[in-house]
Amino acid sequence: MSSENADTTDAAQESQPAAKRTLKPATDPTYVNTLASVAIYPNGVGEELSQYVSQAVEVIRESGLTNETHSMATEIEGDLDDVLGVIRDATMKLAGQGYRTGVHLSLDIRPKFRDQMHAKVKLVDSILAAQGDADEGENAH
Repeated sequence: MSSENADTTDAAQESQPAAKRTLKPATDPTYVNTLASVAIYPNGVGEELSQYVSQAVEVIRESGLTNETHSMATEIEGDLDDVLGVIRDATMKLAGQGYRTGVHLSLDIRPKFRDQMHAKVKLVDSILAAQGDADEGENAH
């Protein structure tokens, strides 16, 4: 067996579905809240990537972690270890099929916080609403 075939075989073994993860509950004292923005995609497969990206997104959606998919990335929230494990599983869904796989990842790790995926948006919306109210007040004079 050539080394190239051995690499492909190893990658195929890696792509087997991971056992369903037991997620750490947010009440666990060792829980470290993590908000991730991740884009996982193959390289060298052409212009349209949606059929490949959807495979990675499926792994994330089935993980049980809070997640939202947008046009350029998927956000995931949960314990640090759970989030990183799911990102690995989603990455290996493509890499395990032999695709050169790119991952863009940004993490916001905030111990003792929860539901930051929604809380951050609400905070920005409230700031913008307050600025809008202030602008209207200035224009009234």
